[in-house]
Amino acid sequence: MKIIVGLGNPGEKYKNTKHNAGFIYLDLLAREKGLEFEDNKKLKALIAKDGDTIYIKPQTYMNESGRSVAAVLSYYKLVPKSLGIFKTKDADLSEILTVAHDDIDLPLGKYKLSTDSRSAGHRGVESIIRHLKTKNFKRIRIGIYNEDKKRIPIPKLVLSKFDSQEKKILEETIKDIALSK
Repeated sequence: MKIIVGLGNPGEKYKNTKHNAGFIYLDLLAREKGLEFEDNKKLKALIAKDGDTIYIKPQTYMNESGRSVAAVLSYYKLVPKSLGIFKTKDADLSEILTVAHDDIDLPLGKYKLSTDSRSAGHRGVESIIRHLKTKNFKRIRIGIYNEDKKRIPIPKLVLSKFDSQEKKILEETIKDIALSK
């Protein structure tokens, strides 16, 4: 079984914001595969299934994404746990878990695949590392930095919406990611 998580913030207010690149990634994959997301309140996530692959959009807001991811892994018995606490620190989840998220250090149109890497300040990734007690999972880092928009403060940048040209670039990037896997 594989879990693919797209990070973002729930709600219309955040739809199509740069911080929701992970949600957008999963939405495009789901659309291509004809999948529908269903709300699972117990796991605090929107979930779509495709055979042995489960697509997750946490509904806990970015900074608490790890709560939802930990709940999903526990529910599907993919990580041993005892009394709600993961036993194994630094467990290797690289064959099970992939997390797609925005990356302000990469230009729009670029992406980077990584495994067992630090959060680089991304609060959603930090939350996942904290809750799972490991950084050993795959990540799809989707570039959102646009050099045309000089020196925008990070909170304002990540919560700004993609314009139509940026959205096209993002969609092409997501197609490239799908082909590279």
